[in-house]
Amino acid sequence: MKRLHLPGKGAMLEQGRALLAQLSWKQFVMLTVAGIINAFGVTCFIAPVNLYDSGISGTSILLSQLTPEAWTISIFLMVLNIPLFLYGLRRQGGAFTLCAIYAVTVYSLFAWLINDVFPVDVSLASPLAGSDLLLCAIFGGLISGLGSGLAIRFGGAMDGIEVLAVIFARRLNLSVGTFVMGYNLALYVVCGFLLQSWILPLYSIVTYAAALKTVDFVVEGLDRSKAATIVTTRPDQVGGALSQLFECGITVTQAKGFYSGEPKTILYVVLNRFQISKMRETVHSIDPKAYISVSEVADVFRPDSTH
Repeated sequence: MKRLHLPGKGAMLEQGRALLAQLSWKQFVMLTVAGIINAFGVTCFIAPVNLYDSGISGTSILLSQLTPEAWTISIFLMVLNIPLFLYGLRRQGGAFTLCAIYAVTVYSLFAWLINDVFPVDVSLASPLAGSDLLLCAIFGGLISGLGSGLAIRFGGAMDGIEVLAVIFARRLNLSVGTFVMGYNLALYVVCGFLLQSWILPLYSIVTYAAALKTVDFVVEGLDRSKAATIVTTRPDQVGGALSQLFECGITVTQAKGFYSGEPKTILYVVLNRFQISKMRETVHSIDPKAYISVSEVADVFRPDSTH
């Protein structure tokens, strides 16, 4: 029988120190804030009026309604999320897994405190929006999305469904976003059949949409950059004009037209969305036949000039 070689205690301690060295106190502070915000949004807006959050959080709300009262949302959040994060440990890495488990633990703890300890009645209606389903759907989605976005921005996650998506989406020939959306739509359909009503699941889709937009805003920012790819036969004039106008760096690549066989030059430049219109006017004033394509850029990482 082949023996399984496990790392010794010293090696495990060394790995633990190396893992903690990758993280900062600021991350844990912000992950704590993220967990508290997410718990507030779900327990004070979404769950009191029987709406459903997305992913594992929504599944936990549904299961807490179908099981005895002792099985709270907090228990299901821990029971369902932590195994998923551990399952994705090899793919996502130790730092992400630790941050995600910490964020979910804070989320679960404060969900329990709000439901069972703090002097806040969330059993029948939202303490802030009452029984207004639209207000609860919108603000619950915005607040929980803010918490989820902060968790992602600072190296963790608030929902294990994203880990499943990363692992299984490619095997199913789906994008990560399509996998998550498919899971959530299936969840809402199941809720509709179990409740024998589609009002709450439909309002839950509003919650999901609000949360999704908020996550995008927190993770990527309001002023997303744009990448412009310019194919021109006058690269010196176009590049010089853009560099002088926007004071930006430009990457130059030599190319050749497939059908014409003529030499061309590709200019690649990253601008903000307010500069795109002026860039297009400037390029076409110099080279009316220039081809321009513009695409979204989620993040731009510039080298540190101090190093």
